[in-house]
Amino acid sequence: MPSLRTALLQSSGRPGAVAENLKTLDEAAARAAGAGARLLVAPELFLTGYAIGDAVPELAEPADGPGSAAVAEIAVRHGLAVLYGYPERDGERIFNASQLIGADGVRLANYRKTHLFGCFEQEWFTPGEQTVVQADLDGIRIGLLICYDVEFPENVRAHALAGTDLLLVPTAQMHPFQFVAESVVPVRAFESQMYVAYVNRTGPEGEFEFVGLSCLAGPDGVVRTRAGRGEELVIGEVDPEFLAASRAANPYLADRRPGLYGSLA
Repeated sequence: MPSLRTALLQSSGRPGAVAENLKTLDEAAARAAGAGARLLVAPELFLTGYAIGDAVPELAEPADGPGSAAVAEIAVRHGLAVLYGYPERDGERIFNASQLIGADGVRLANYRKTHLFGCFEQEWFTPGEQTVVQADLDGIRIGLLICYDVEFPENVRAHALAGTDLLLVPTAQMHPFQFVAESVVPVRAFESQMYVAYVNRTGPEGEFEFVGLSCLAGPDGVVRTRAGRGEELVIGEVDPEFLAASRAANPYLADRRPGLYGSLA
């Protein structure tokens, strides 16, 4: 099975400017496709911006809303799948969500962030209730989490047990927590034997300072590609043959003793 070339778009776009953010996504998709990527991953809440305060209700939209249709057009035009973050409206509730759209424009998966970080998210968003959301892309099982979710090892392990090969984590990682991008994410990839694509915003936005450092980490804990602190598109390979060999050599999942872990829940 061939590798899945994956592009990570590290950008904050322009908060509150959906049309401009879609243009940035379109330009990144063109570059990614030109480099042979089959998947493009954008950051948390990329469609609208993260630090948009009380504009959240105004900019939130359903999973099948106009933003989804626009991203589907981008995916089809450039022939690659796209994962993007957005505020999802479902009735009176709003979720911090991410959606994966295939290269044919079909919506493949929609995930709602289960662990909300800080006062801003807890004020505007409802936490999701489904831990494992997956889709298949080019023979690789894709799983979705968002930012703070990956800092809970239980979430990543649940994906490992469900067979996730590549975990996509759009994020809004801010100062002074850059150690998550530098250290925690590669460890998560190793301990649960999967690839993890962690895709961050960058620079100042409202009261936040996003640290960049987006990365694709492999099941051996080695980072395949890493962005710096600024706007950047980086590309890495998700190799299913290497993943299979790593899983065969690493006994973590086989050596688990679930009967001892009841107290953790």
